[in-house]
Formats: sequence, structure tokens, C-alpha cells
Amino acid sequence: MGHGGNVIEELMADHREVEDMFGRIRAMSGGGQALRDVIDQVTIELVRHSVAEEQYLYPAVREHLDGGDALADREIEDHRQVEDLLKQLEDLRTDDPTMGSVLRQLMDEVSAHVEDEETNLFPMLRTACTPEQLDDLGDKVRRAKAMAPTRPHPAAPDSPTASKLLGPGVGLVDRARDFVTGRGK
Repeated sequence: MGHGGNVIEELMADHREVEDMFGRIRAMSGGGQALRDVIDQVTIELVRHSVAEEQYLYPAVREHLDGGDALADREIEDHRQVEDLLKQLEDLRTDDPTMGSVLRQLMDEVSAHVEDEETNLFPMLRTACTPEQLDDLGDKVRRAKAMAPTRPHPAAPDSPTASKLLGPGVGLVDRARDFVTGRGK
């Protein structure tokens, strides 16, 4: 969850974690509880990661980058698509015939988003921000991930202010549900 370092290092470590989970999914030969467990782990990581980016990274993109509003809007739209796919996966049984295609679509969407962030957005941010600003953002992102929801909530507002106000409460409920059900262990 919290890797340390500046915001770019933190988020890239998250990216590697999710890629590793995708590799585990690709290596599985069947469904069942093992697949559900990895899907739950992917969901938890992606939801926390997205919430933290929307609360802190994308406002910084808007503030520090030329054309930052359009960049942030595009990234948030990517998140919305991923969250819709995560919600579909949450509602599907692992033996559902559509599970494989929804998983492939999720992995494709996330991989394209990661490639775009690491190739375009992160280098621009590294140039536009001071090391101290990037370190501060890293600290904020780590704190946000610790309080963020762990389940997809596609209908939730995606503004940074609403997310900062509602996210911790929703996150608390999600983590309580996870504890009771054993999800994400």
C-alpha cells in the first residue's frame, strides 16, 4: 500500500504491484476462490490508487502543467472506465462466461493508462514540480490510500473535495465489510 518516496515513485510502485497481480491472473488455469481473491486484491489496489490520484495528483497536474485541465480530465475518465469494469467484476461469479472478457478489458485499460502516465504525465510532472513538491504529494497520496475505499463506487462524486470529504467514511465502511467477509487478506 505505502511504498515511500515521491509521488511518482509511489505510484509507479503501485503500477508494478498491479502488473504482478495481472500476471498471476494470466497464469491461472481456472476460476474459483483463487481467482476471486486476486480480483479482490486488484480491485482494492486500483480503487485506493485511483482515489489518491484524484484527490492529489490530478489537482497538481491542473496546477502545474500546461494543458493540465485536459490531461487530468482524460485521466479521470480513464478511472471512470476502470471503475465500471471493477464493478462488473465484483458482481460476476468467477465461472461466468463473460468473466474472461471483462478481465481482459480491465487489464488492457489499466495497462494503457499506466503506459500513458509513465510515458507522458510523470515526466512532465517531474519537470514542472520541485523535488519537495513531489515528496509532499507522495506523502499525501500514501495517507489518502490508507483511508480510501476498497470497493468500486462508480456513482460517487469524483471531485477532489467531495472525495476528501466522503472517501474516509466510505473507506471505513468498505474496510469493515472486508474485515467481516475476509476479503483482501
